[in-house]
Amino acid sequence: QVELVESGGGSVQAGGSLRLSCAASRLSYSSFCMGWFRQPPGKQREAVATISSGAVTSYSDSVKGRFTISLDHAKNTVYLQMNSLKSEDTAMYYCAADTPDDLSCRLMIRARFDYWGQGTQVTVSS
Repeated sequence: QVELVESGGGSVQAGGSLRLSCAASRLSYSSFCMGWFRQPPGKQREAVATISSGAVTSYSDSVKGRFTISLDHAKNTVYLQMNSLKSEDTAMYYCAADTPDDLSCRLMIRARFDYWGQGTQVTVSS
């Protein structure tokens, strides 16, 4: 069973930066996809960014140009560097991993991910 542990959330003022980390254990697949999703208060969970084991990345329009997803294969850890944070970025951020097809990874299809972390809270104050 794959286990995902997130860290790095917190509170920051608008315009600030945070870096989230997600360490995956027992992710022993040669080809996989990892990603970040978020759930703002009272809203549904939405995709933020994904990265394949081949380093193909995808971003939602709302974070493109501000967030960067990266993968450290040696550590089986995915990062989300978040810059120029806005109040609307406030949410619980969840790490996800699985072995979806390439298209599902690029399209950040939430239903294709079976493994999820517990979440880390990001709060941006204006």
